[in-house]
Amino acid sequence: MITVQPIRYVADVEASRKFYEGLGLELDAEASFRVWAQLKADAGAVGIHDAAVSKGRQPGTAELQLVTDEKLEDVAARLMAKGYECTIEEEDFGRSIRLIDPDGVELQIQEVDIARAKRSAAAIPGHDA
Repeated sequence: MITVQPIRYVADVEASRKFYEGLGLELDAEASFRVWAQLKADAGAVGIHDAAVSKGRQPGTAELQLVTDEKLEDVAARLMAKGYECTIEEEDFGRSIRLIDPDGVELQIQEVDIARAKRSAAAIPGHDA
């Protein structure tokens, strides 16, 4: 199964988390840590990411991510069979396939490892998990 989840890059994760909770989204505490807040809705979710540690994303920007519970090798094989160019990338949060859409916009299909993401966040000075 693939789940669509936008990522909002922000200057202040806590302030943005409170804002979106006020709109009715619910914090997923197990999947959240200092530089990332995972918020769920009845249908869908949004990720709030600290732009300062996002490797080049600016506050106010957004990115489309697809999260899969399939093995990325299976997803990549299926995409390549359909003519997509893709490779599996090691990430601070797990692994991903990064693709470019017809408008030149990057999107990613993620295999998230919460423990790895929390360890990575804890290693950032001043950003305890």
